[in-house]
This record gives sequence, C-alpha cells and structure tokens, in this order.
Amino acid sequence: MLAPAALPPETLLLAAISLVLLTGIIVIPLTMKLGQPPVVGEIVAGIALGPSVLGLLPGNIVETLFPQEVRPYLHSVSQIGLMLFMFLTGWELNIGLLRRRARTIAFTSVSSMLVPFGLGIGAAILLYPQHSTVEGQPVDRTAFMLYIGTALSVTALPVLARILSDRGMHTSPLGSLALACAAAADVLAWSLLAVVVLIVHASGPASLIATLAGSVLFVLACTFIVRPMLVALVRRSAAGNSSAPLFVIVSAGVLLSGYTTSLLGIHAIFGAFVFGLVMPRSPTDLLHRSVEVPARNTSTLLLPIFFIVTGLSVDITALDTAGPIDALLIFAAACAGKLIGAAAPARLSGMSWRDSTALGVLMNTRGLTELVILEIGRQLHIIDGQLFTLMTLMALSTTAMTSPLLSALRLTPEHARTFAPAHTAPK
Repeated sequence: MLAPAALPPETLLLAAISLVLLTGIIVIPLTMKLGQPPVVGEIVAGIALGPSVLGLLPGNIVETLFPQEVRPYLHSVSQIGLMLFMFLTGWELNIGLLRRRARTIAFTSVSSMLVPFGLGIGAAILLYPQHSTVEGQPVDRTAFMLYIGTALSVTALPVLARILSDRGMHTSPLGSLALACAAAADVLAWSLLAVVVLIVHASGPASLIATLAGSVLFVLACTFIVRPMLVALVRRSAAGNSSAPLFVIVSAGVLLSGYTTSLLGIHAIFGAFVFGLVMPRSPTDLLHRSVEVPARNTSTLLLPIFFIVTGLSVDITALDTAGPIDALLIFAAACAGKLIGAAAPARLSGMSWRDSTALGVLMNTRGLTELVILEIGRQLHIIDGQLFTLMTLMALSTTAMTSPLLSALRLTPEHARTFAPAHTAPK
C-alpha cells in the first residue's frame, strides 16, 4: 500500500476535491440557518481549510491535505466552474429591464460605481506606499489605483439575486431596480477591470492599441456572427433536428471564447461573460432544461474548488501591524461608497429614505464576483498577499451584513412589493 505522499498529484487531487465538497456540505447549511446566502458558507469553508484556521493546528495539516504539487490542478479544475459561472452571469443580465428603465438605472448604477470608485482611488493612494511591490517586483501605480477603485465598486449580481429571492423580494419594484442597477454596474466594473488588465499586459502603446482593437473585434464577432449561429442552433434543437447535446456545444463555445480573450491579452473570464451576453434567451423551457440546469449544476460542483484556491491564499496570521488600519480603510471606503452612491440618487428620484437606504445596502453585496476580481489581481501581481487577505475579508463581511441590515430596516416582502416613491423629491 502506497503512502499518500507517494501517490501522483492527480490522485491526491481526488482526495482534496472530496474534502472541499464535504466541508461545504457541513458549513453551507449552518450559514444558511443564520440567514446567509450559500456563498458566505463557501467563502468561510475556503478560509477555514487554509492557513488562517486549519494552518493554526500543529503538524502542517494544510500542506498535507493540499500539497504544492496538487494546487495547480485545483486551480485548473476551478477555472472550468468559474468560466461557467461567468457565462451564467452574462446570460442572466436582464437587457430588457435595463432598456425599460434606462434613465433611472443609468443614473443610479453610474453613481453607485463612481462614488466607491473615487473612494477606492483615494484609499489606493494611501495604500500604495506599503503595497507598491509584489514578490520583489514594482506595481504600476496607475494600474494599482484603477484596480482598487474597480474592486471596491463591484456588486455581486448572482448573490444579490439569491438574497432577494430568499427574502421574496426578487419580483418587487425595489428588488427589480436593485437587480437592474447591479447588472449595469457589473458591466461597467468588468469593463474597468478589462482596462486594468490591458494596462498590466501591454508592453507599450502599440500593444495596448492592438489588444483594444482585438477586443472590439471579438465583441463584434460574438454579436454579429456567434449570436446568429447560436440562435440557429437553438432553433434546430427546438425542432428536434440536432442530435448534438446543446450544453456540450455551449460549453465548448464558452471555453473557446475564454481562450480567445486570453490570446488577446485579457482574462479568459471576459470571453465567457461576453458569450453569456450573446446567448439566446428563448425558448425558455428548452434552454432552462438543456443548458441552464446542467451549467448551474456543473458550476455548483466545481466552484467550491475556487473557494479553496482563494482560501489557501488568505492568511490572516501573516498580517502586519498596519493590517487593522488598512482593513478599516478598505471596509469604510467600500461600504460608504456603495451606500452613498446608490442611496443618494435613489432618494433624489423620489424614493423614501428607507427604500433608498435598502437599495444602498443591496448594492453593497459583493460575494463571489469580488473574489473573482481579487483572484485576477493576485494572478497579475497587482496586489500582495496582505491586500488579498484584507479584501477577501471585506468581500465576506459586506455580503454577510446584507440580510441583517435589511431585517434591521424592517423591509418585508409585502413592503417591498408595495413601496412607492415619496410624494415629492427633496429640494
């Protein structure tokens, strides 16, 4: 019988994935009983299996369970789940809702992006001197500032949708407005992040222009070539004229789109997101059964591995004496930016103070989307280990505080369904 250390990495990977899934089965129901969305339990489970919790025990347990030679395999497997998650995020954007309430949504979503982005830039100026190098290499100041601003501006649309659904608010006027604003803000956030990635990867003006041109061509090709092909494919499947499994073809398209954007010099997740945007949304029954359900199930199976990859990089014990001050700065900028940025325009549009505040609280939800952005920053060496840890904790806390704050506002489903703007907007 072979000792675990003598087994090949791909075999050790099986045990590692099993441990991650079983830990999630235990932790997630406990957090849901506390009124938290599953992503909070997944983040907690990932951190618990890393050096911050399990690493405190004697015997180097983390290295035994997740040896260094296994971690690249974990990362590779997690990327499949992440790509499907980004595809679903793009696919679930309600473009029709954005068009119907374009003016209100544009005003609120842009404000909820610009205010935290500005506060993030201010925080980045203060943080940069202590975090200007990563693994001995200098970090571009402009990229660092834009990245921190973007990271503090994001709202997690899928997590927000789950919170609203659990509270019976997803079909309410307030819930619909929050989802639409979050969708618009997500598009802005991913666009800003793409600019940051371009700055990091570009070796000069010519390279930057070439990547921008390639990205524009990719979006145009997806819109005017890939989308008609997908529409035709879905119609053939609906008519029973296609024997190829629709989910397999769509998955291949998602991965190929990610590969293409990687070649262009931007992250693979952008390709998956754009592919989701151009994916047909009808016939609903066929696409739900043949694409959405298997994609969501596969993502649910593989995404917990992404959380352990994140958790292995979060080390609270390694924070220095400036950690609490940096944490307070990041948390204050993130929360104040979203609360002011979303609540102020909502109040100016005529909503009551309670509803405006509730919208700000909802827009402060970050969850998995924030972790995706943080992982990109870590891979690109824009942020060091300490900032990665602090911002992961910020993502966890801002997500966990959403439901309790909504309860504190006494925002019931009945109220959310019947809320009306104040009779007069403030002067």
